[in-house]
Amino acid sequence: MQRKNRVVVDGSALEIADVVAVARYGARVELTASVIAEIHRAREWVQTIVGQETPVYGITTGLGDLCRIRINADERRELSMRIVKSHACGVGDPLPEEEVRAIMFCQVLNFSHGHSGVRAIVVETLVEMLNRRITPWVPSQGSVGYLTHMAHVALVMIGLGQAYYQGELQPGALAMERAGLQPVQLVEKEGLSLVNGTPCMTGIGALAAYDAFVLARWADVVGSLSIEALGGSSEPFDERVQNVRPFKGQGIVANNIRCMIKGSDLINSNRANQVQDPLSLRAIPQVHGACRDQIEQVVATITTEMRSATDNPLVFEDSNGPVAISSCNAHGEPVALATDTLCLAVSELASISERRQHRLLNPYVNNLPAFLIENSGLNTGFMITQYVSASLVAENKVLSHPISVDSIMTSALQEDHVSMGTPAAIKARQVTRNSQKVLAIELLLAGQALDFHRASHVLGRGTSAVYRMLRERVDFRHDDREFSEDLRAVISMIEGHADLAILERAIGTLG
Repeated sequence: MQRKNRVVVDGSALEIADVVAVARYGARVELTASVIAEIHRAREWVQTIVGQETPVYGITTGLGDLCRIRINADERRELSMRIVKSHACGVGDPLPEEEVRAIMFCQVLNFSHGHSGVRAIVVETLVEMLNRRITPWVPSQGSVGYLTHMAHVALVMIGLGQAYYQGELQPGALAMERAGLQPVQLVEKEGLSLVNGTPCMTGIGALAAYDAFVLARWADVVGSLSIEALGGSSEPFDERVQNVRPFKGQGIVANNIRCMIKGSDLINSNRANQVQDPLSLRAIPQVHGACRDQIEQVVATITTEMRSATDNPLVFEDSNGPVAISSCNAHGEPVALATDTLCLAVSELASISERRQHRLLNPYVNNLPAFLIENSGLNTGFMITQYVSASLVAENKVLSHPISVDSIMTSALQEDHVSMGTPAAIKARQVTRNSQKVLAIELLLAGQALDFHRASHVLGRGTSAVYRMLRERVDFRHDDREFSEDLRAVISMIEGHADLAILERAIGTLG
């Protein structure tokens, strides 16, 4: 991804990479005059609707099962403030800063469509909180899809709650004051809009999907090193094989591997001992490819959600004037199903990686020193790193159980089917982080294994480039030493996009 210094919200179609640029790398957010005009227009519609004194959910009525209760005109602004306070009841450890920023940016995108009816000051304050790095303290647990996490963001906007500013957790009002911002006094509908919709699951899901997309490419790169280190066959990656089963991802993965191993004289070196490679090697195009196809679909789903208006009610104008439509674009089923699927796809990338690690370490199935270390016995070598991967893969299996199928009724049966989209997205983030670590361990092992071959063999065009990148960060291990620093160095490679971009410049673009 080319690093952006600013992201302009102008009504055009933004991408997941834009969420990452703002949330992770601090790109400045700007609203165009045309977007602000749309927000103003929607607010005028709400003011007209309020003046008509017709029952409108969350504006002239209470919420959830309390929608039957009318709210007096002089209490509607107070309703907005109380909605934020009552909904801010999350529990657990706080979300990481980038996840909170992703939520806030997706809130800005949601309001920018001009169908929520909040004032421009609300959206502009969110933008300035992002630009001035005010990050609300948001507990990670307690959402069945939306509401609680965004309420904790809104608390800071109105001068309550807690926020991180300049590296310090402090009262929300103080953070706003120190950053030069004034708390917002909410008016009709704004409290509901600030806790409503799918920005929470969309923002967190966008980060997970982006990292999964990058990880899928790393999986091809790392898997290629393992194939080479084990003297694997090139036959399974033959283009003719892929053409008779033309899944998009499968073809891309096979092409990536061909590119990586091109020129290696280690490839096919084990044919005399083994006619057919194990599935963890020869099925890489099929497994990685299927995972890629699912990840691509998740990216498409979350991108669509980013570009959608998901408030309730939504405001429009028809031939009879402004109208508020109570509906359910706020239901997060598309993102919930997508992020549950993302868990499955990314978990499989880690699962097959762990099997390749076992083959690299097991002297009974390879021609390498036991556990990839000289003088084994006195040295344990890389034995326990595979234990780490086994633990992470086992955790992924539990986290990959879908939560989107487990709806629990809320609000006296009024909200009788919920998506669980936010916990699904949070799970996907954890599975992705676990899998990044598993792939990093495989890279560490494959690099060590290749060192036992390099003196007498030529590495592939791509694998040699990755090997050099690895050795710039981690030395060959002659004897046992602490693993922690090595692991941190290699994990940082897999977590980032920059090293993958360097590799592509060396060997050509990877699919």
